[in-house]
Amino acid sequence: MSINPMFHHTPDRLQEEQVWIQQAKNRPENFGPLYKKYHEQIFRYVYQRMDDKELAFDIVSQVFMKAMSNIHKFEDRGVPFAAWLFRIAKSEVYQSYRDNVTTRFVNIETTHLTDIIDEIDEDENESNIKYLMSILKNLKESEILLLEMRFFEKRSFKEMGDILALTENNAKVKTFRALKKLKSKYH
Repeated sequence: MSINPMFHHTPDRLQEEQVWIQQAKNRPENFGPLYKKYHEQIFRYVYQRMDDKELAFDIVSQVFMKAMSNIHKFEDRGVPFAAWLFRIAKSEVYQSYRDNVTTRFVNIETTHLTDIIDEIDEDENESNIKYLMSILKNLKESEILLLEMRFFEKRSFKEMGDILALTENNAKVKTFRALKKLKSKYH
C-alpha cells in the first residue's frame, strides 16, 4: 500500500508547525497558516461522513473555531497538529449525528473499495464491489472508521492511532480484526 505524502511530515515541517502553533497561542489571529494547511484535509474527512455538503462546511467551521479557541490546551506530543484537529472533527461529526439523529453516511468511491478487495480477495469485479458495499453496512461504525482511514485516506497506523487516541499497535490490530471480520462475511 502506498503512503499518502499529504498526511506525513518531515522533522522540518513539524518544526515549522510548532512555530505556527506557538504564534497562534500568543495571538489567535495568527491561526491562519494552520487553517490553510489543514482545512482541506479536515473538510474531506468530515464530508466523507456526511450526506450534506452544507452541514459538512458547518461542522468544519466548528472544528476550527474550537481548535482556535482551545489552542492554548494543545500539547506537543511529537505528532502533527492534524491529529488533534481530527479528534475534534470526529467529536463534532458524532455530535452532529446525535443532534440530528441521522444515519451515518460514508462517501465511498469504487477505487477505494478495490484496495479492500485486493486485501481480502484476489478476484476483483463489479459484482464483488457491490457485494462488499452491502457487507460494509453490517460492520460497526468503529470498524468502518478504521477501514476508511487505512484504505480510503491511506493513513499509516501511527497516524490512525494518533487521531483515534490509540497506540500504533492497537490501531493495527483493530484494523486487521475489522479486515478479518469483513473477509469472513465476504466469503
